[in-house]
Amino acid sequence: MRALYYTGTMQSELRDAPDPVAGNDEVHLDISHCGICGSDMHAWHGHDARRVPPLILGHEAVGIPRNGKYAGQRVAINPLHTCGSCRHCLSGDDHLCADRQLMSMQLPGAYAEQTVAAEINLYPLPDKLSNEDAALAEPMAVCVHAVEVARKTARRPFAESRCVVLGGGAIGVLTAMVLADQGCKDLWIAEPNEKRRAVLEKAVAVKAYDPATGGPEVETADVVLDAVGMGATRKAACELVMPGGTIVHVGLQDSADGIDTRRITLQEIHFSGTYCYSCYDFAAALKLLARGIVQNGDWIEIRPLEQGAQSFMDIHEGNAPPKIILSMES
Repeated sequence: MRALYYTGTMQSELRDAPDPVAGNDEVHLDISHCGICGSDMHAWHGHDARRVPPLILGHEAVGIPRNGKYAGQRVAINPLHTCGSCRHCLSGDDHLCADRQLMSMQLPGAYAEQTVAAEINLYPLPDKLSNEDAALAEPMAVCVHAVEVARKTARRPFAESRCVVLGGGAIGVLTAMVLADQGCKDLWIAEPNEKRRAVLEKAVAVKAYDPATGGPEVETADVVLDAVGMGATRKAACELVMPGGTIVHVGLQDSADGIDTRRITLQEIHFSGTYCYSCYDFAAALKLLARGIVQNGDWIEIRPLEQGAQSFMDIHEGNAPPKIILSMES
């Protein structure tokens, strides 16, 4: 089979690879589409010690199983594999499982014509949902989970709130879509890339702004969701949020400073980290996609696997839309 390998810092290469072999309780899948995630870029930049090259990245995948109860059906793959028996798994917080493993990290990734996955992690797709849209299920699940964390700590409903999303990549725009779907009308996205800002307002009812030159006034946001996760955005979140407001930290770009712990304490601001999603969030994400929450796909580009290496470079250089999805179909 063909597979795109991460081979070293800012290097990737299309190679021939051995066909995967399914183990117990696993299925062998032919991959249709797989999106490029920010965490894949983080690894490609050499910033993730957990991902050691040579490695097949990719975990936002859709495919067709060759065996098992879903054989021949189109499925989305939940790439987060857990033990299923610990206190977190049994209470519905399976994403907190101490034995969690992620495709493209501890398990084989999906920038390949084939992969294997646990059968319990497969979700059949409704007929009306395309493979391309279904490839958004994993990032959408991240956003569903993050917005739910925000909802639980926010002091007023989203319909009465000013919500600011930091970062106009796929997680940022999908988070904005979930917020808008839940009634938020005063919605902002900070995005320094002019090309991205041009498409964000077409994708969702949001005010896209350059954080270097404008944006909402400080201390006016009820909820800030940081979809970048770097020192500068943590600092911005602490400045934008109003007393009693909520910050949800989604991105993982670096571990630099930026959190104003004194202001968070004195103004009773909720600061929450959020990681991945539960299996319930993943199912909810698929339902949102099937309902047509993505109305305008101009921010998404489908490219063949052969263009995978160039796609990583285009994203790095800022010459790409918020989302690139690689297609293994030829």
